[in-house]
Amino acid sequence: MRQVVDFTDVSTEGLESSPVAPALAGLRANEARYFKNKYDHDFATAPADEEQEALDWVSRILADERGIVIASPALEVTSFEVDGIRMAYVFYESGLSINVMYTIDDAGKRAVGFKLSDGMEVPEELSAFKFARQKSKLAGTIRGSYFVIKGTY
Repeated sequence: MRQVVDFTDVSTEGLESSPVAPALAGLRANEARYFKNKYDHDFATAPADEEQEALDWVSRILADERGIVIASPALEVTSFEVDGIRMAYVFYESGLSINVMYTIDDAGKRAVGFKLSDGMEVPEELSAFKFARQKSKLAGTIRGSYFVIKGTY
């Protein structure tokens, strides 16, 4: 069952098994705040086993585009459409967050973003990427990277 992420009272619910659970919860809350402020969308996540279709979609894009298979188990997933963009997020036990932004219009932007929670190392499968840093009140220091999607999904 989906739960709306509260970005004023950050909770680690659903992320407790992560060694960086408070930072990952902050990262999840940071995303929730962004979508509420920009699109007035309530960011709601569900356990990964309840959102298998979205998890498979993200995994397929990673595998097809870059041959990436994430080693860490997925904890929570969400997918939704806002302003003509299909979005999917996966939050992994390691502290990794992956999002897919896929504009429905063929001429639009399509990309995969990676964000690393404060305190986690870069996973081996993402070692080829350079990560930029940004500060967040909710998540501390977030390191992020991305790549452009070339295929059609």
